[in-house]
Amino acid sequence: MSILLGKKVKIFSLSSNVELANEICESVGIPMSSCDVLHFADGEINVQINETVRGHHIFVIQPTSAPVNDHLMELLIMCDALKRASAKTINLVIPYYGYSRQDRKARSRQPISAKLVADLLQTAGADRVICMDIHAAQIQGFFNIPVDNFMGLPILCNYLLDKKLENVVVVSPDHGGTTRAREFAKVLDTTIAIIDKRRPEPNKAEVMNIIGDVKGKTCILVDDMCDTAGTLTIGAQALKDAGAVEVYAACTHGVLSGPAIERIQNSCLKEMIITNTIKLAPEKKIDKITVLSVGQLLGHGILRILSDEPLSGLFTYSYDKSKRELL
Repeated sequence: MSILLGKKVKIFSLSSNVELANEICESVGIPMSSCDVLHFADGEINVQINETVRGHHIFVIQPTSAPVNDHLMELLIMCDALKRASAKTINLVIPYYGYSRQDRKARSRQPISAKLVADLLQTAGADRVICMDIHAAQIQGFFNIPVDNFMGLPILCNYLLDKKLENVVVVSPDHGGTTRAREFAKVLDTTIAIIDKRRPEPNKAEVMNIIGDVKGKTCILVDDMCDTAGTLTIGAQALKDAGAVEVYAACTHGVLSGPAIERIQNSCLKEMIITNTIKLAPEKKIDKITVLSVGQLLGHGILRILSDEPLSGLFTYSYDKSKRELL
């Protein structure tokens, strides 16, 4: 049994990203607790918790990345098991929230799957959800429990500041990401540009125009996630065609589905910077992709939750222009 700040605490990891869970445990300073994810012959999932959780504050680490449905079911079943085992609180650490792109009815007769997932997690017994760069901010309102949405921006910006790039412009791959690009630009002390694009169907993008001056500059494309990499690679090429010297990409979530790795490898991108909210499979590790860890950030968040301290200090930061570093 681990006692943190006078409270009984245990951290569990399901199968999605054990490496990240280990980093979080190391940052918090307690060992990972034991559970087994079992599969029956017909594909049904079962979870076996191998130690008592009665009266404990439980944190479960599980990004709901591919295979999304399996990882989501693991999480729901784990919640149910913890609730029936009399856990004091059930806190779900979901660095990547699957189904987050289905956050509204874009057409008639479409579901709002992000709301459905929120309902399922609450019904299963969750008391708190901790995410990172959730795709749409309104998803927090789908829950009737606390939702803490951490930002990957400080981690990505620290890395970019260390590179000491010159003549930088931050680029949003679409109009919807303008706010994110503006926050990046504020930290990097530079201007922004926007790629005006049309998306004829999901996972396909067509560049229309570039708003802003990118000629002779080092461009940093920023987004919350990279799925098939179509948007980023097409956008990167458009920036090069418009006179950009180098193009980098920075995303919190490296979904990297289907042809993403091949597209990135064959693109004009100088470097693709992501975090480990989603485990990067060995076959997807290429020289152009740099992975940064969010384990320490999430670990500090858990400690602040346990000590009833505000989390806002982890979401906000100041920038010292003379030192070119985050404080």
